[in-house]
Formats: sequence, C-alpha cells, structure tokens
Amino acid sequence: MEKLFGLKAHGTNARTELLAGITTFLTMAYILAVNPGILGDAGMDRSAIFTATALAAAIATIAMAFFANLPVALAPGMGLNAFFTYTVVLGMGYSWQTALTAVFLEGIVFILLSLVNVREAIVASVPINLKKAVAVGIGVFITLIGMKNSGIIVANSATLVSLGKITEGTALLAAIGLVITGVLYALRVRGAILIGILATTVIGIPMGITAPMGGWENWRPMSLPAAPLFCKFDFANVLTLKFFTVFFSFLFVDIFDTVGTLVGVTTQAKLIDKDGNVPRVKQALLSDAIGTVAGAMMGTSTVTSYVESTAGVAEGGKTGMTALVTGGLFILALLFSPLFLLIPGAATAPALIIVGFLMMSPVIGIDFTDPTEGIPAFLTIVMMPFCYSIAEGIVYGVLSYVVLKVATGKVKQIPVVTWIIFAIFFLRFFIK
Repeated sequence: MEKLFGLKAHGTNARTELLAGITTFLTMAYILAVNPGILGDAGMDRSAIFTATALAAAIATIAMAFFANLPVALAPGMGLNAFFTYTVVLGMGYSWQTALTAVFLEGIVFILLSLVNVREAIVASVPINLKKAVAVGIGVFITLIGMKNSGIIVANSATLVSLGKITEGTALLAAIGLVITGVLYALRVRGAILIGILATTVIGIPMGITAPMGGWENWRPMSLPAAPLFCKFDFANVLTLKFFTVFFSFLFVDIFDTVGTLVGVTTQAKLIDKDGNVPRVKQALLSDAIGTVAGAMMGTSTVTSYVESTAGVAEGGKTGMTALVTGGLFILALLFSPLFLLIPGAATAPALIIVGFLMMSPVIGIDFTDPTEGIPAFLTIVMMPFCYSIAEGIVYGVLSYVVLKVATGKVKQIPVVTWIIFAIFFLRFFIK
C-alpha cells in the first residue's frame, strides 16, 4: 500500500485509510437501495439495477484509486437518476434504453474532454474564493440531505421546510445518532463517524427502523447478484434535437457536480495546492468518465463523484487507498447486499451532518471584504442547498463573479476559460 499510494508522504497510514474507506462506503451505501427504486420506476429490472449500481461504483472508485490516488468515491449520482427516470423517460416519453444511450454517449464525450484537458481547464478556471465557497456550500448541502432523508427537516406548504417530529421515528433515531457521533467526535475517538453509523443502526432494530424489507423471518445475509442489463442501447433517436437536449443536460449537470465535489473533497482533505488547484485532476475526471461509460453499459444512470467521500476524509483518508477500500466493499456488497441494505438512512444522516460541520472551516479563508469576491462566494454557498444542486451553486457563483468584476472595472481578473463558462451558463437560460 505504501508503494502504491505513498501513505507516509501524505501523512497517513494503512489503518487510517482502511477506516476511512469503510466510513465512506457506509455513508454512501444508501445508493444501493435508492438507485434501483428510482430507475425501477422507469420500467427497469430492480435486481439488475442493484448489480449495475454496485459494479459501476466499484469500477469507477477503483479507477480513481489507481489513476488519481485521491480519496474520492463514485457511484450513480442522485439527481441524475431522478432526471433519467422522471424527466427523460416518464416526462419526455423516451424509453429507458434511449436514456441509457444518452448517458453512454455523455461518458464517451467526457473521456475525450478529459484527455484533451478541457475539463481540467474548467476546474482550474474557478477562482480561489469560489473554490473555498464550493467546499462550504457542499457542507451545507449534505447537511440538508442528511436532515431531509432522516425526517428532521420536512416539507411545509406554508414555509417550504420545517422541523419534523423529532421525538419519534427516523427523526428521533437520527437525533440519537447525532448525539452519539457528536460526543464521540468531541472526545476525539478514532472512527467516531463509523462507530456512530453502526451504533445508530443497532439502536434502530428495537425501534423497528433497522429491518429487512421482507421481515426478519425471511432475511438472509447473503444472496447471489442478478445479471446487469448489459449494453441495452437504442441509437434510433440520437440525431434529433430533442435527444441533444437530453444529452446536453446529462453532460452539463455531471460536469459541474463532479467539479464541485472534487474541489470540496480535496479542500476538506487539505490536498489542494496554494493556488487552489486539485491534484491529479485530469486522472480524477478520467476516472469519473470511465465510470459513466461502464455504468451505462451495465444499465445504470450517470456515475459521478460523491460528496459523501468527505465522511472518509473526516476520518483521515488522504490517498487512493481510501477509494480502493470503498470500491472493494461495493464488490462485496454484491454478495452481502441484504446485510448492507440494513443500514437505514437515519443511521447515515448523523454522519452527513457532522461532516457538514467539518466542511465549514474554509469559510474563514474567503475574502468577504471584497464584494466582487464575497458576494459570488456567498451565492455559491447558499444556492447549493436552496436549489438542491451543487451545479446550480457553481452556476450562480460564476455568473455573479463575472458580472461584478466587469461592473467594477476588474475585467483583467477574469480568466479566459471563466468567460467561456460564463457564456455557457448565460445561454442555458434561453435554451430549453
């Protein structure tokens, strides 16, 4: 492991990386249950989707480990899977085979863009204060995800959101888990987040929250995986304008979700350089693209970098060994899926909330004294949770950055690539 990942040079060791990899996996393992449910609504076989989800996550994450040596895990993206089912298939009337074709072609384009450094240039063009803001915004965003998934925060027709019934059900379990995890972390207990997840899962058993779908009497800890939906593509509509809209939507959202996540995770891990650049970003983006192509071939929606990787980073993960462990656990999940799927969302929610707290630290380094830097950073932070999208936070951060720099006569501070991104972001308002 030392030769492969340079553990000592990164100030870490094999035990820490192993713990970090397990923590990352447990925090994002919910995708193994959620993705089949969402894509199943598009008419796809749920068992096959489970297999495709686990394999795509494993391939992409292990590629990240060896190509980029970063503690970043990947899996089919939340939001992108909903777009796949509810917009493309159920809304626009395309078959799921056509939607998979769009994802596959998007991945091919990603690989080409990564090889010619276009995506790397996009990452480098994001101003340093916006990069710090992205990390903070992701922290608030994943905190909201954790609170929403556990029922701590619920929808409200009058106020949009409100506090849920914190004294019962999943909200109560998540609150108990948050106390346990918070106390352990405050006491500087190694593996506090992982211990918190496991303890909350066990507490959920007598509460009736941690339980298999078919009941305990029929539950078995192991099962053989179903075959994935291999290469079920339909190229009949690829030359239509409507298909291009679908293709571009996948492309756009994935680019900036991935960019935002990479910046956020590497900032949290203190791996970015003094100029705010992500190390080995070309290899990281290539791993993401490979995962998307592999995932589409096996029958799942776009694979992207996961913000839950910050949970492993919070446990000390700094190298690709963290990603390797996470990828290996996705392979094991194929055999032990009933066991892994026992972990309820209420048990991973406290981990997301604590990690959100940990990701607040970069806000100290943002220059709020300069409104042309501070306002875009602020919009980047708040638009992520308010729009429930990492991509939208980046969009409005970049748009406001360019507008304010131009209005105050600081045009020379705007990189050329930032101008190009600004133009694309601006035009998207007029392209339906």
